[in-house]
Amino acid sequence: MFDKVDQKVSFPDLEKQVLAKWKEEGTFQKSLDLRAGRPRFVFYEGPPTANGKPATHHILARAFKDLFPRYKTMKGFYVERKAGWDTHGLPVEIEIEKKLGISGKFDIENKIGIERFNQLCRESVHEYVSDWVVFSERMAFWLDYDHAYWTLTSDYIQSVWWALSEMWKQGLVYKGFRVAPYCPRCATPLSSHELAQGYRDNVPDPSVYVRFRLKNDPKTSILAWTTTPWTLPGNVALAVHPDVT
Repeated sequence: MFDKVDQKVSFPDLEKQVLAKWKEEGTFQKSLDLRAGRPRFVFYEGPPTANGKPATHHILARAFKDLFPRYKTMKGFYVERKAGWDTHGLPVEIEIEKKLGISGKFDIENKIGIERFNQLCRESVHEYVSDWVVFSERMAFWLDYDHAYWTLTSDYIQSVWWALSEMWKQGLVYKGFRVAPYCPRCATPLSSHELAQGYRDNVPDPSVYVRFRLKNDPKTSILAWTTTPWTLPGNVALAVHPDVT
């Protein structure tokens, strides 16, 4: 009735056997088919950025992501979950810059060319996504990898514009002002996610004190302090008031 169990089990081999059986029998898809028509539970996969190979420190985050859809499935919900890959942004571009030994927009435009650079970025993310799929399947993170969304596709980009259009129609889009972190090397603002990846708050910033002699009294000077000394050659006047700083 049962296969004989070897007393010396090879756990890596056992793992491969289980994964192969799940794939052959379509276990994940069957778990969905059995619950078709049941109340839905929506899971949006926060996509990993495909700018490098996955490692052990990624296991915990993906285990947490798998926990809730699996629990809801066991409770009888229909949990269709689609994989996703973040294939846009600075992490991908910086990865290619490192491989090419270049830095910044000038090098991209003049040494490589934008079209070629974009193509290299696409090739890179496809390579890393393959590694992520193998990694995720080995840890039994059940997602629909065959119909995953990629942020670089026209369909996905169009869906983002559609969502923005719908928010505009509902009066949810407004113009505001805020201080945004900026990368002078990349010549672009940084998102909160990019900021968390290692933005340096304490960067040396030159400041100078400058004496400005009065034209009608050369022996008297006004002392000024500036954090933008490169603007001094363009100064034509000083605004001075006892109550204004």
